[in-house]
Amino acid sequence: MSLYQYDTIDTQMLEDRAAEFRGQVARRLSGELTEDQFKPLRLMNGLYLQLHAYMLRVAIPYGTLSGAQLHTLADVSRRFDKGYGHFTTRTNIQFHWIKLGDTPDILDEMAKVGLHAIQTSGNCIRNTTTDPYAGATAEELDDPRPWCEAIRQWSTFHPEFTYLPRKFKIAVTASAKDRTAARAHDIGLKLRRNRDGELGFEVMVGGGMGRTPHLGPTIREHLPARHLLSYLAAILRVYNRLGRRDNIYKARIKILVTSLGAEEFGRQVEAEWAAMDKAAVDLPDEELARIRGAFGLIDFETLPATSVAFEARKTADLAFARFARNNTAPHKTPGYVIVNIALKTPGEVPGDCSADQMDAIADLASRYSFDDVRVTHAQNLVLPHVKLDDLGAVFDTLSAIGLAAPNLDLISDIIACPGLDYCALANARAIPIAQHIAERFAEPDRAEQIGELKIKISGCINACGHHHVGHIGILGVDKKGEEFYQISLGGSGAEDASISSILGPALPAPRVTEAVETLVETYLGARKDGERFLDTYRRIGAAPFKEAVYADAD
Repeated sequence: MSLYQYDTIDTQMLEDRAAEFRGQVARRLSGELTEDQFKPLRLMNGLYLQLHAYMLRVAIPYGTLSGAQLHTLADVSRRFDKGYGHFTTRTNIQFHWIKLGDTPDILDEMAKVGLHAIQTSGNCIRNTTTDPYAGATAEELDDPRPWCEAIRQWSTFHPEFTYLPRKFKIAVTASAKDRTAARAHDIGLKLRRNRDGELGFEVMVGGGMGRTPHLGPTIREHLPARHLLSYLAAILRVYNRLGRRDNIYKARIKILVTSLGAEEFGRQVEAEWAAMDKAAVDLPDEELARIRGAFGLIDFETLPATSVAFEARKTADLAFARFARNNTAPHKTPGYVIVNIALKTPGEVPGDCSADQMDAIADLASRYSFDDVRVTHAQNLVLPHVKLDDLGAVFDTLSAIGLAAPNLDLISDIIACPGLDYCALANARAIPIAQHIAERFAEPDRAEQIGELKIKISGCINACGHHHVGHIGILGVDKKGEEFYQISLGGSGAEDASISSILGPALPAPRVTEAVETLVETYLGARKDGERFLDTYRRIGAAPFKEAVYADAD
């Protein structure tokens, strides 16, 4: 077991919160509470009212699940929803067909395995995210999960930061390769060592998507790791004091950082931090040691770096070889591999996972991955610790349940929000656009020829699909009742973070897939030395792409 083990305090808290919400739901159903009175109570428990039904957003702290937890989510989807769940860019899971009267029973069932919906909504610190390869990759300087767990414990029900000007999102990464989109967060934290070898954080503040996208600038190059919580508190105090509360569109911290300037914002944070009693906020060494210890240690076997069975299977089975090539990553321990499960089978809904699929993956985790499943920022899943000898059995199971698409980071591995099919805020559908594009580029050889190309689709300007940081970003807009789509190019949420630029006028839905085809062909015609789509775009600029797309649209 390598997951953090909840103690009696956590367990009692979840049981008490579920019981409290049961009473609130009963009062709403009896008419004692109006919808306006009930709304803030349900949102504090992750329950939204969407187009067709209630949607329950379940927290998956730093994207980590045990097999038992995933089995419980499968059970919830089967008993209380329509047999599936939708994994999000916040590494949470959403159930979109929930009945209000069922929610207390759902929360009770989840509390039994340490799951909840606390702080998945509201103007508070939301679920902290991190690298899905945490604890498995040799790239990291330190395992970021204990730091995420420390943030979770510190921020849950924090009386000072429960009613911020707007929702607040934190990401922690510990590798040179950023799999968290750290600069696109309100606070991005990158573990690093200074010249003396001291562990600390680069602190980036003021990132975010939405109608005014920003990448968070660095306000501190090196914060000693032991002072993480006090420095976060200083940032949030400045934001609480100066953040806009009169205009929801200007309430995020990115607006404050931009208006003050990163230097002045950083100066105010440093002043606030200098005046604090840090010892009253920061983790004592023994508490950090307790959190680290609660994750447990994995007893990896001593194995050869290569596997005879693995190599033989690759030679005999081209589909397996392609999966191994595209959907696995090196593990820090010889003889093991990190396995990515793309919830992006062409033609299916990006991020959706059926109850049967969840059960099968939970069984794989229990048998082959030390009971550990990760949810990724890109709406996929990861089995972080699989023996090379076992990869064939894992692949066979994934193939049997329709989740062996070998397309991680390729053109059909599309991030998409639920869009107008579910969300009352959306202007246009996102799911059908993603499905059509994925089906067009479903042929594996062609997808591999194109190489890394990250398409991200949002159904409205709130940008839940993170289109601003897509190599190709697609935004749904409403034009007099018709669904149109604005295309942007050149974004990245990775370590080379950038905000995309709008290519030109929005296109009607039937033209979007053709436009993507044109963009790809333009890229392939201009590519040098096997460079990625993003590299080609940055080298030649937007003009060739714009000319090709809009000449084709005339």
